[in-house]
Amino acid sequence: MGGPPAAMGGPPAAPTRSTTGTAPGTAPAPTAPPSAYSPFSAEAHDYRAAFNVAQLAMAVVNPDGLVVTANDALAALLGTDAAALRDRPAADLMELDADGRASHAYREVLLGRRSRFRCTRRLKHTDGRAVWAEVTVAPVPESPRVLLSVADITERHELQARLRHLQMHDPLTHLPNRALFFERLTAALDNLSYDHGGSGRIGLCYLDLDGFKAVNDTLGHRVGDTLLSAVAARLTECAEAGAEEGGGHLVARLGGDEFAILVEDSAGTDQLAALARTVLAAVQRPFDLAGQRLSVSASIGVVERAAAGTTATGLMQAADTTLYWAKADGKARWTLFDPERNAHRMTRQALASSLRPAVERGEFVLEYQPLVGMADGAVHGVEALVRWNHPQFGPLPPNRFIGIAEEDGSIVQLGRWVLRTACRQARAWQRDHPGGRPLFVSVNVAVRQVWDSDLVADVDAILTETGLPPRLLQLELTESAVMGSAGRPLQALQALSDMGVRIAIDDFGTGYSNLAYLSRLPVSVLKLDGSFVRGFRYEDGDHPNPADEVIVEALVQLAHRLGLTVTAECVETSGQAARLRRIGCDTGQGWLYSRAVAPERITELLSGG
Repeated sequence: MGGPPAAMGGPPAAPTRSTTGTAPGTAPAPTAPPSAYSPFSAEAHDYRAAFNVAQLAMAVVNPDGLVVTANDALAALLGTDAAALRDRPAADLMELDADGRASHAYREVLLGRRSRFRCTRRLKHTDGRAVWAEVTVAPVPESPRVLLSVADITERHELQARLRHLQMHDPLTHLPNRALFFERLTAALDNLSYDHGGSGRIGLCYLDLDGFKAVNDTLGHRVGDTLLSAVAARLTECAEAGAEEGGGHLVARLGGDEFAILVEDSAGTDQLAALARTVLAAVQRPFDLAGQRLSVSASIGVVERAAAGTTATGLMQAADTTLYWAKADGKARWTLFDPERNAHRMTRQALASSLRPAVERGEFVLEYQPLVGMADGAVHGVEALVRWNHPQFGPLPPNRFIGIAEEDGSIVQLGRWVLRTACRQARAWQRDHPGGRPLFVSVNVAVRQVWDSDLVADVDAILTETGLPPRLLQLELTESAVMGSAGRPLQALQALSDMGVRIAIDDFGTGYSNLAYLSRLPVSVLKLDGSFVRGFRYEDGDHPNPADEVIVEALVQLAHRLGLTVTAECVETSGQAARLRRIGCDTGQGWLYSRAVAPERITELLSGG
């Protein structure tokens, strides 16, 4: 009932209108095959033509990594023909398996998990020359294949290499410069630290020329430059000879007249020492330079150690320190790095950096060593000796830090504190024992205190502040500081003497010993150096040194004729004391009587304890 008319036996349906414009009821006109006339086919033909004639080297690679087709540009780049590249592994052609990272990235693109990969590769042409190429791998849209494109960057790479060479080499000597040296050093440390096939050690000879500035100043920079070039050539010869015995050697000019020889995978300190001796001898041979015959020497710092745990900075610091030692020890020599000596230097630096704040923090204390009358055995005075209670290194005697304080100028601040503290303590003893003999206090004064501060004004202010009479203050200066004094030091000493302060020459007999100055200087006391007194030995079978006794006796007699008193240092035995007493020495100081002690112990001595 509800079916189509045809099913019902009705008239046939009207014919459908043709979409091609043919009349109804007629057969459609025959059409050409799609592959011959479709626009897609034409585009593919154009793409293939462009692929073949392109200047950019290209290849299509299938998912298995094999070349499906390659253009003539790629074939020319590799020195072959395009047909010979078909079915070849692209990774082999482009050296993509040369490192793991590049190989992994390439496989990721083949698998469709990465959109693009690019790297630079050094390819080999069939004629043997190297071709530097920038290789790019990218998927072909709507295809499982990838497109490999290769750009020849050989000229650019060679230009960059030339520029890098200029950047990394010294234009005068043509040696590697500081930048390349540190690059190689860093790389060597990294490689040696993890390479178990070699020694795992590294060595360095760091040198500069002794007196090179004088060559420049007297003969001119042109001769100086020629000398540097000649030295560089000799160092290179030494390094090449040393490299034959094992280990890679790099010679570099670090700047000025400083050179370095880096020994990678060194065989130990013996190898470095032999190299240093060879270099020293080579540099010391005369140079004939454009009619000038020059003789120079070098100082060399040598460092050799395990690469593991060593940094480039640490190695260079050690080398620089060792070079300084070589120069300080007299130049024209090589010196091997000494960890103990370096530890002492580091300690010295730590002390120097913390010395000034230590005064403000109250880390210094004074101890006092009695000065005893040889005739009566009574304590006439005390010498104030400063100690540093260092928070890291513990109690330090003066010889550990006074020299540092003199070098950096902090001796002025420290000396002022010592003087004030000692005068305040001496005044307290005088006040607490009014019926006894007043003790004088002897304070050491450094030369720099005389030059860098107004010592006279400081002493006057401190005596006024503490109330200590000037006659109870004695200032000790070393013989080298007093002898030959003129100008400001002499004026200061004279002003202090006029004030009533006593001046003592410490360690007399070990310096200039110019006796003519004794009559011209405002000196009150001579303190004989302990080296003389140590010759006065009677105990344990020892015999006194007659020469020491004659010298001491002559000095005592001379001092007394000039109106001076004499104190003997380092009195340790009763025999020494007896002999010193017999020849007329006035006071003695040493362990026989007492070591340096806290002020409370001196108070006990004054009280009869």
